[in-house]
Amino acid sequence: MTRNGPILRVEGLETRFFTEEGQVNAVHGVDMEIDDGEVFGVVGESGSGKSVTALSLLGLLESPGRVTGGEIWYRSAELADSVAEETPTAVDGDYVNLLGLPDRVRRTLRGTHFSMIFQDPMSSFNPSLTVGEQIAEAVEAQQRARSNPRSVASRTQGYGLSQYLMSFVSSSRKYVSEESRDRAVELLEMVGIPDPVLRAEEYPHEYSGGMLQRAMVAQALAGEPNVLIADEPTTALDVTIQAQVLDLLDEIQAETGMTILIITHNLGVVARMCDRVGVMYAGEIVERGALADVFDSPVHPYTQGLLGSVPDLGGSSGRLQPIAGNVPSLLDHEMPDRCYFADRCPKAMEACLRKPPELPVDGAAGHTAKCYLAEEPFDESTALPDGYFEGGSTDAADPADASGAAEVASDGGESE
Repeated sequence: MTRNGPILRVEGLETRFFTEEGQVNAVHGVDMEIDDGEVFGVVGESGSGKSVTALSLLGLLESPGRVTGGEIWYRSAELADSVAEETPTAVDGDYVNLLGLPDRVRRTLRGTHFSMIFQDPMSSFNPSLTVGEQIAEAVEAQQRARSNPRSVASRTQGYGLSQYLMSFVSSSRKYVSEESRDRAVELLEMVGIPDPVLRAEEYPHEYSGGMLQRAMVAQALAGEPNVLIADEPTTALDVTIQAQVLDLLDEIQAETGMTILIITHNLGVVARMCDRVGVMYAGEIVERGALADVFDSPVHPYTQGLLGSVPDLGGSSGRLQPIAGNVPSLLDHEMPDRCYFADRCPKAMEACLRKPPELPVDGAAGHTAKCYLAEEPFDESTALPDGYFEGGSTDAADPADASGAAEVASDGGESE
């Protein structure tokens, strides 16, 4: 596939939730480049920050969440030209920093430039409206938004309460046009819904889980977006329906050249769909690279642990190797200034008590890991002893003090 350069460039993204318990560092310094026309996967355990990253990209975070730092550069010459006068600091050539745009402008990008498939389609659809009506509304809204992408009013063209009431007595005053309703039926047919004309008149509860997920895809495609974000698109579906949904996304991507960002904890989905992958842990991307590099030559012990937890149906029936421990707390005052995975890592060394930078992995262009093992092999002589982190404290210690940790650990303590 021919690449035209990154369509999306995320630099140092920071997302925080300000709760009564304290500041939660849900996304911490995420860097990511997604090429035009590729399928990029973000994989990790629940609670690693994957979905929050996706919501941050689209500006869909709800209180008490807030993006507190970083930049999100989106390549669109048309958009750059349209906002250059109003927000010149948000424009760099053909790239626009989405975080530098007014909210009213950013809202108009949802659907027309970006769209999202949410995890739970049943809770995402309005139960009181037919599926066809909801998809038609999405089509209509995006058509109106395209008429003047810088105007909030263009999304409704002044459509308010009086116009809504008039729609009951005059079909010509309806918000959704017949053309949009016809397009909704076409979209349902495109995603493989049988008898789409009839199904468009049914309500969400009348759809099966797989059909509703397909309808969610249809709604996401209503505005013909450049970037589609699929957040756990196969959650709660049986394996047969999962395969059908993934085949559908594959077909759409092949036909349209759309860029797709897949958020998932399912390594099988990543292996099936993605060109490149980023492995996320505790709000950070700890390893990234081409699919073959990350899957065949993983460097970060967390990546190795994820892969080791997947059953090998074609190999021996040996035991799986689960990752010990639990996902760490992301409360700011509980996050240590060291490798966040060190307390679960079977290869934790003295160096891991310092925060690792992102390091290149030898022999693979674009393959990097936030792990000292990317530079040097595991050294048992500097390995942290068993029980080193069992004192209840997560504060980082000076590596020079680690040599005496064995005696302290034997008492269940931790070196100061």
